[in-house]
Amino acid sequence: MKIKLAILGLVFSLTALLSTHAQILDPVKWEYRYEWIGENEIELIFTAVIETDWHLYSQNIPEGGPIPTSFKIEDSDSYELVGSVNEVTEPEEKYDPSFDMMLKLFSNKAIFKQRIKVLSSTGVQVNGFVEFMSCDDERCLPPKEDDFIFRILAAGESEDIAGTEETESEKEAVGFEGLVDLSAEETIDTSGKDIPSGRSMWGFFLFSMLAGFAGILTPCVFPMIPMTVAFFSRESENRLKAIGKAMIFGLSIILIYTSVGLIVSLTSAGADFASNLSTHWIPNLIFFILFMIFAASFLGMFELVLPGRLVNSADKQADKGGYLASFFLGLTTVLVSFSCTGPIVGALLVEAASGEIVKPTVGMFGFAVAFSLPFTLFAIFPSWLSNLPKSGGWLNSVKVVLGFIVLAFGMKFLSNMDQTYHLGIMSRDLYLAIWIVIFTIMGFYLLGKIKFAHDSDLPFIKVPRLIMIIATFSFVLYLIPGLFGAPLKAISGLIPPQDKQLFNLPALIGESGAVSSTDRTGENRTLCEKPKYGDFLHLPYGLEGYFDYEQGLECARMLDKPILLDFKGHACSNCKEMEGKVWSDPEVLKILKNDYLIIALYVDDRTKLPEEEWIVSGYDGKVKKTIGKKYADFQISRFNVNTQPFYVLVDHNGDILAPPRGYDLNVQEYIQFLEDGITEFRKE
Repeated sequence: MKIKLAILGLVFSLTALLSTHAQILDPVKWEYRYEWIGENEIELIFTAVIETDWHLYSQNIPEGGPIPTSFKIEDSDSYELVGSVNEVTEPEEKYDPSFDMMLKLFSNKAIFKQRIKVLSSTGVQVNGFVEFMSCDDERCLPPKEDDFIFRILAAGESEDIAGTEETESEKEAVGFEGLVDLSAEETIDTSGKDIPSGRSMWGFFLFSMLAGFAGILTPCVFPMIPMTVAFFSRESENRLKAIGKAMIFGLSIILIYTSVGLIVSLTSAGADFASNLSTHWIPNLIFFILFMIFAASFLGMFELVLPGRLVNSADKQADKGGYLASFFLGLTTVLVSFSCTGPIVGALLVEAASGEIVKPTVGMFGFAVAFSLPFTLFAIFPSWLSNLPKSGGWLNSVKVVLGFIVLAFGMKFLSNMDQTYHLGIMSRDLYLAIWIVIFTIMGFYLLGKIKFAHDSDLPFIKVPRLIMIIATFSFVLYLIPGLFGAPLKAISGLIPPQDKQLFNLPALIGESGAVSSTDRTGENRTLCEKPKYGDFLHLPYGLEGYFDYEQGLECARMLDKPILLDFKGHACSNCKEMEGKVWSDPEVLKILKNDYLIIALYVDDRTKLPEEEWIVSGYDGKVKKTIGKKYADFQISRFNVNTQPFYVLVDHNGDILAPPRGYDLNVQEYIQFLEDGITEFRKE
């Protein structure tokens, strides 16, 4: 067990280390070759080799989605194209919640082919480039181009051609003297600086432990504690032996539950499994039906029991005595308790499977530790048993309350299907209305106004029950504004997105216009001039800023303000989540409006720049001709990072004021990040 925990800790440490350090990512490598398929026809073959957990988008992407893969082949009199580029590899089709659409993508490897008819008897050279965008389950990289050259030899011969750099003549053709090279500034290596990922494994572990403690209070589990103590009391003449058996019993429960998590981890196949589990209609329908069955059982409609033969077999082994009997007693405890802990375990596994691969194991380990702890402690210290509350009607109340919660959370799977397949059944309003009704009925049940089968009379309300009543009705009141479009950020991950809202009061009233800046002296200041690209690029929440680095830098000097460089993308879902959950915080908004000049640099915008604004890359030496390529290159060349979102606080000279940050939903840490930048700026 110690070895297993050590390995688990090592894996977790390495995962955290890799996720929190900046790095240049290049998950897609291209290979080029050609084949003769006729007397004067060849087939160009483009092969993309894709790293594990990353994917490449198809050529066929709906409008409003991410950047599709596309091939640009230069025209020539020596050949002509026959048809268009064909996707030989069949793409997968998955739902992307960020774009609310089904998208075609490739994993591991993708092959494309283009036929060409050769018109010249002399040598033929085919030039061009492929533009593509790659993402994993947490981030997307800005669009990238890879150049290719096919030099066609005589029939029967072939030549593998790797991606090539632009020639000097090509560079000269764009006018070197007119280029602005942002990368000429000092290069900052952030590879050794921590950039928080916001993915807290420890938080999930603690949440899983709370779920384990909750499982103890169910009527299937709680009455088993005295039975367990009675089993170990048989060894009262040998106290040390009894304690040893109790420890084996507890470790057996941990081993059984953790093994379930480990199986899910090993068979999940990473992000693909998570995507299928969270979006495909089959697993969502199965989970919805299971949760409805569990809810009906908990509310008293029928009893759920495992096959008696399975439980009896484990119980017979436990009756044989010895240390092995302790293991089988642990197995019996797990089997008997499953009818109450099943939905808790299922919910944990669904949550875990949508995150890192190690997460299911960590979740089940946390659940098992908390679940086994009371059994083990009472087995070691049986005298504590007298302090436990007696079994009674309160246990059935726990079961009914759990039924309401399972009923509410089961609606999420129905919502997943509705969003994935655009059924139009479960709007955000309807979803919240169902939740409001469920938790209102639960509140009246706790008050004793509603009774279910097997419930006892409620002569009076005790303080713990009163606290639950207050919490339940408070939650209902919190939900009600959501019917009119309130964001409900605390539960945003459990309910449909706001674009599924049929009645949105803030949208009907209209959002407020741009807010002018006010510095800490109270002086009202507007932007220096109209932002370039401001007609099609915008900041959220009425914030003002610039979308061109040079223009923003000049205005920051005039206003004497520090700068927040916001490297972002239209296709960056984490950027949207940061704005929705962190930038929307009133304190964060106040600081951004009053104390910073924001320069939002889109790394995936395809707007072509005037020729005089083209730059030569300081990273790969290529000419960058669009807004996105210019600022993607700036981010890589200057900060040695190519993932978004990426936030950098700089002064008027572009010098860093505080360690840069990436995706992290901790609002207080983000506020501290902004305050540190202001403090450092005032020192200068």
